[in-house]
Amino acid sequence: MPGAAVGTPAQRPTPVQDSEGAAVGPGTVGLLRTGYTPAVRAALLDLRPADSAGPEGGELIARTSAWARTALLAGLLDLPLPGRGRTAARFVALADVGSVDLDLARLVEAHTDARAILADLADVTRGDSDPRGKRLDPSGLWGVWAANPPVDPITAEPAAGAGPLDADGWVLRGTKPWCSGAGCVDKALVTAQTAEGYRLFAIDMSHPAASPVPGSWPATAMSGSDSRSVRFDGVPATAVGRPEDYLTRAGFWHGAVGVAAAWWGGARGVAEALHRAHRRRPLHAHALAHAGAVDAALSGTWSQLMAAAAAFDDDPNDKAETARLTAARVRASVERAASETIERTGRALGAAPLALDAQHGRRVADLGLYLRQSHAERDLEELGRSALDAGIAPWDGTP
Repeated sequence: MPGAAVGTPAQRPTPVQDSEGAAVGPGTVGLLRTGYTPAVRAALLDLRPADSAGPEGGELIARTSAWARTALLAGLLDLPLPGRGRTAARFVALADVGSVDLDLARLVEAHTDARAILADLADVTRGDSDPRGKRLDPSGLWGVWAANPPVDPITAEPAAGAGPLDADGWVLRGTKPWCSGAGCVDKALVTAQTAEGYRLFAIDMSHPAASPVPGSWPATAMSGSDSRSVRFDGVPATAVGRPEDYLTRAGFWHGAVGVAAAWWGGARGVAEALHRAHRRRPLHAHALAHAGAVDAALSGTWSQLMAAAAAFDDDPNDKAETARLTAARVRASVERAASETIERTGRALGAAPLALDAQHGRRVADLGLYLRQSHAERDLEELGRSALDAGIAPWDGTP
């Protein structure tokens, strides 16, 4: 695992800090050190805006947006692209952001995923007739809005004079839910239905025909991520890739594991409450048992994340057709470990941290909601079918 920050030279180790900036001593349980990159985490903590008097609603959105933009300008979001030899460093960085703040992690994960998608689908010029060759300006803060509700999906149509093979000249219509960074990002990659199939488009959120829907995220959890719906009323759009390219590329599964890395970081942030409590007063036997279970769960899933990173680097184009199964396994394991961390930390420490520590209480609520980006039993059903049909389950003795 890398011991220095992404893009920085090796340096003398920085004292480990928890998400509140407190130093963690050498006798602390080892899970906090797992995958730790001191400079990235310390820099994010240094850049954190001061809490407003009431960090709710618009104030919390403004704070998270300012934090993300400051990190962007500082170069902290320039992560290695997945499948290019440094995927582990990418997952480490996403986990670090998740351990600091999950609203921030939601924006950062989407922005870095957008940059990877653009590299996958719009990095090589292939001619004006092929929309994969359209080069896009990657500057600014990006979102990725790919929720595909079963009813009323947004649609894309060529504008007058444009053809289905043209990259430019499309317009989007409809309302897209679950758009993290709805009022924060400069640009977004948006999925839409076309006559030729499901397709990805790039839009500029400065256009007046793109507008977040007021009141469409009433929840308090993850409120700083500004995940409102966005209405598109004839928004100009540029096609990125051909129909179905977004879902069929290997990078889709690389991105899916990137989300799990952010979940893992959120779970580590929740588990830090165990460390803070232990520093104040040694935990009792039952609480130590819960801490041990949390340590085992997070350590085991961290090993899976690193193994997935190595697999993606070894087979970046998924010639073995295993990326989907790898991603499904990692996401299921991290979701379970994160849920166990929430449950066991609560049982170990009781109601006090949830009631009296605003940051911990918000982190628990945010992580519980963020984990529901998983499709629960539907994902497990697909994993079971895929693993058994493939006949390559690592636990069944099959070579």
